[in-house]
Amino acid sequence: MCELVAMSSRCPTQLNFSLDALAAHSGDTSTTRDGWGVAFYRGQDAALFREPVAASDSPLVRFLQAQGLSTTLAISHIRHATRGALNLSNTQPFLRELGGRVHVFAHNGHLPGIDSAADMAFDRYRPVGTTDSEHAFCALLERLLGLWKTASAPPTIQERRQVIAGFAADLCKLGPANFLYADSELLFAHGNRRIQAATGRIEPPGLFLMSCRCPDPQQPVHADGVTVAPGFQEMVMLASVPLTSDGQTWRPLDEGELVTVSAGRVINGTVP
Repeated sequence: MCELVAMSSRCPTQLNFSLDALAAHSGDTSTTRDGWGVAFYRGQDAALFREPVAASDSPLVRFLQAQGLSTTLAISHIRHATRGALNLSNTQPFLRELGGRVHVFAHNGHLPGIDSAADMAFDRYRPVGTTDSEHAFCALLERLLGLWKTASAPPTIQERRQVIAGFAADLCKLGPANFLYADSELLFAHGNRRIQAATGRIEPPGLFLMSCRCPDPQQPVHADGVTVAPGFQEMVMLASVPLTSDGQTWRPLDEGELVTVSAGRVINGTVP
């Protein structure tokens, strides 16, 4: 299955998506060789880099390894294609404008029947590619449209969570629904099920979370595939599989758990 990674930090920091371990996941013996992408937020906009090639073979990945952007929020995805051709339009993360800001989405799992699911319909937002993941993103934006279109200020956190929680519950009816979604201010992560390396079965957990506070301001934080420059004060990372084995604590998300993250801190855990 695909690999998801996200980072949220309190202060802007240089984030080097070396993708060392993640790219290794897409090496010659891996199934995740069908594309990769990463979105770095800057304010309400995001810089998006993506290619429909194996991350392990990409010069652009090596460039980002050395020249990561300064950001407080980033989402990354490495693809194992289960639907859709190997081209740019089917490569995640996906990006759309809503409410005058950029929204980013990445999903892991196969969603058979999404094309005919009444609760996954869309109108204004239409897929560019042919993946079930982009279809799901368009359906989510369609649900969020009323909140962002009519509000003179951004919707409350609870209003956003309520819509996203309902969407996640409906998505789980179709198949594994691990996803990362950001609206430039908040990061939402939903953990469901994925193929487990130990058993080969599709079961929880679908995502893991690591939270760091007040590390040594002179030392960077290293994880397999991600390096965060020294000086930040709080950080949350999410990944399909734990990215460190050096004592850092990665908590598996419960099946159906929706986490809301803001500026390097989990501000609301499980779905109310």
